[in-house]
Amino acid sequence: MEKGDKRIIRGWVFYDWANSVYNLVISSAIFPIFYDNITKKKYADSLCLETKHLLKDEIIEVSFFGIKLSSSVLFTFTLSASFLVVSFLSPLLSGIADYTGSKKKFLRFFCYLGAFSCMSLYFFNPARIELGMFSVFLASIGYWNSLVFYNAFLPEIADVNDHDRISARGFTMGYLGSMILLVICLALIMSTDVGSEKLNYMRYAFVFVGIWWIGFSQLTYRVLPNNVYGKKPEPGYLWRGFRELKLVFGEFKSTVRLKRYLIAFFFFNTGVQTVMLMATIFANKEIEWPEGSGSTGLIIAILLIQILGALGAFIMSKVSQRIGNLKTLMISVGIWIVICACAFFIRKPTAFYILAASVGLVMGGVQAIARSTYSKFLPETTDHASYFSFYDASEKIGIVIGTLFFGLMEFWTGSIRYSIVAVAAFFIIGFVALLFVPKEETEL
Repeated sequence: MEKGDKRIIRGWVFYDWANSVYNLVISSAIFPIFYDNITKKKYADSLCLETKHLLKDEIIEVSFFGIKLSSSVLFTFTLSASFLVVSFLSPLLSGIADYTGSKKKFLRFFCYLGAFSCMSLYFFNPARIELGMFSVFLASIGYWNSLVFYNAFLPEIADVNDHDRISARGFTMGYLGSMILLVICLALIMSTDVGSEKLNYMRYAFVFVGIWWIGFSQLTYRVLPNNVYGKKPEPGYLWRGFRELKLVFGEFKSTVRLKRYLIAFFFFNTGVQTVMLMATIFANKEIEWPEGSGSTGLIIAILLIQILGALGAFIMSKVSQRIGNLKTLMISVGIWIVICACAFFIRKPTAFYILAASVGLVMGGVQAIARSTYSKFLPETTDHASYFSFYDASEKIGIVIGTLFFGLMEFWTGSIRYSIVAVAAFFIIGFVALLFVPKEETEL
């Protein structure tokens, strides 16, 4: 296979279009609102009250295997647990994928796991919340594990000089595609003014996500090559895959630029992902929305983030061509620090929209450039999945720490505001770490 084949690159980019609906509809927009409303209704029913009579700052409790805890804390801890599983599972599976040349098969498996788990959220019932959170858990594993194998194709299908542009193109397509599905789902949800019907229509959105994800991913599977390097595996895949990973880790430890970059990425991406995952819950709790407009206001903010996220990915790819990837990342991380500090003080919808616009501009850019930078820094190798598993494991362990830290801060302080501003510490450490990443690779 020759690098730079336009048909293959288009197919690769389309997986971003296919899977980003999970990140928007399930992680950021409709499911968090659905989850908040349905658990709030269940809690109000247990007190023989109407939902509107609950205090704005009242902590909504749920019973999870007999343990009483805040609904937002349960959501945070469920995601943390899924990321912990991914961080341990992806390195082992990537070693097997590299040894057997089967990245495409693993990509397809985790795509289907995530998509069908999303569809199962149609049956989410707060009376059996354990089953519902298990679907959330599996959907997260499917989405994030599929990205390991998806990202690993980038250095195989494109030349180094094209990585920034193609990575940004993927994120841009993802933002646009997910926005289209979100608008379709919103049109359905907003077609009724009855609260119970709105919740039921939200359930259809989860089914649409699964269908969209599986359907458009077929364009990717049709053109992406399998076993690019013609690997001929022998029996004993598990052990040989582990040995493959061990060899790659030995190579990785001898690098300086790649290793230092991964440390910086660990910290600043922990901040990015934590904000992305928790922003909707924060806004739903802390912004003083006009009566009955909270959900609509959140959706408008999320759409704004999507539009500007696509624009931000394009702008950052152009900026990186002029000043370099590392300087571009430092500018983005600096803006994130300011965003976290400002979030502590905002209460009005207008201020939140301005903050959401700022998040959108840097969110797409920092994700696209972070991925392409890591791809550029890789040594000459055929073990791309194994190398990207370190990237992915770093990302997921960071999210585990970030979301756990976020939940614990709310648990300890009783305010989610302290959680969001505390995330700035991850960005500050990441910014400092970027200063120590050399421009050229050296070996220890």
